[in-house]
Amino acid sequence: MFRTIKINELKEIEHGSQCIDVRSATEFATGHLPGAINIPLDQLEGRLKDLDMDRKLLLVCQSGGRARLAAAVLERHRKDVMVLQGGTAAWIKEELPVVATVRNRWSLERQARFGAGMLVVVGVVLGNLVGAKWDLLAGFAGMGLLFAGLTDICPMGILLGKLPWNRASHDAVPSGV
Repeated sequence: MFRTIKINELKEIEHGSQCIDVRSATEFATGHLPGAINIPLDQLEGRLKDLDMDRKLLLVCQSGGRARLAAAVLERHRKDVMVLQGGTAAWIKEELPVVATVRNRWSLERQARFGAGMLVVVGVVLGNLVGAKWDLLAGFAGMGLLFAGLTDICPMGILLGKLPWNRASHDAVPSGV
């Protein structure tokens, strides 16, 4: 069973722990613990060789939920896994140093959910106010979500990733974003 630790307990843990942030690359870039390595949750099992077997693992995400899921995945492979309670949000709340490479923005997944939801709402509203053909917009969004769920390919996410605010920036941004 993995161990959940609080920020004030980090000082008691050996500095030799490997910190793995399991959020998306976009979320990681907006602010992460110094020295953390980004291995998104959905890539974790395929990147087990990136984990240092000689060091304890500290898993981090935004609030702790995904890190706990990652710990459950890793339990089959190792017993020295810890999860930071409260995640990066708790770290930032304590005003501890944060490394950021881009300005704060929504993750691509969140942007895609927002976009699909907006298409459904607009389609339903216009379908009721203007004409029934607008209901097709809501159906189109639903089919896109179904396709993304079945294939793990999200065309809306791919398009959103090409927008200027989702492109990686090479300019460092001060911590405390």
